[in-house]
Amino acid sequence: MKIFNTILELQAELKTQRDKKTTPNIALVATMGNLHDGHISLVKLAKQKADMVVVSIFVNPTQFGVDEDFDSYPRTLDDDLDKLKTANVDIVFAPSVNEMYPSYPPNVQVLSGEITKILCGKSRPTHFDGVGLVVSKLFNIVRPDMAIFGKKDYQQLAIIRQLNDELNFGIEIIGAEIVRADDGLALSSRNGYLTPDERAIAPVIQQTLQKIKADIQHSSFENYADIMQKHHDELTNTGLKVDYLSLYNDKLQAVKPSDKNLVVLTAVFVGKARLLDNLEIGL
Repeated sequence: MKIFNTILELQAELKTQRDKKTTPNIALVATMGNLHDGHISLVKLAKQKADMVVVSIFVNPTQFGVDEDFDSYPRTLDDDLDKLKTANVDIVFAPSVNEMYPSYPPNVQVLSGEITKILCGKSRPTHFDGVGLVVSKLFNIVRPDMAIFGKKDYQQLAIIRQLNDELNFGIEIIGAEIVRADDGLALSSRNGYLTPDERAIAPVIQQTLQKIKADIQHSSFENYADIMQKHHDELTNTGLKVDYLSLYNDKLQAVKPSDKNLVVLTAVFVGKARLLDNLEIGL
């Protein structure tokens, strides 16, 4: 496993690999570090689909808003590198903020439009523009054939698909299934913020989504709003603060009666941890 901290060194290595007689198929897995089994599942999927896997580790300041947890976000590089070495990753790119953003705040922005204003975008209005910028930079730096992103951040995945299409990156964007603990809780770096009592109650999030899926599949379009309100109230009554609990089609557009592929998405505060989850619903 080779580790690079600068863009020029990384690109020189990738050029060397591409110049070989057998051009490698390169996959990118973009992370902010503090890796868990969910991240490693992305790496394993990338290993299945590509000849060479590049994992980036970069806590990106442009996607953190005012009073968010940029400074306290866990940075566990040595442990992350051990996990990636065990997973047989080929290249790790771990740049500094100065390396990624020589001018900060950056002069150039990547704005992804209306899709950034719903769901997480309501409470984090600059978040997805920061994601769009760093992902665009990583796509340009690595120039991968494919990139693997987890479906847990469903809105992020939809935005990256749009970004890839509209800016003509020509990269195959692959959505990887959510990795869960035995009790159904989606794995997340922010689960580390949970106290034992909070961790015990957190699985109610996934349980609620499963109930919504069952209700939607056994109901009609006219009842969707009532179903969502009922389960929103139930989740609130457990003592958790619901940021949103919403139903969209799989393109994150308002649901129409003709839609057959839906997704229910939620963000819930469990203590100070804001946890995301979603569940796809096929009709």
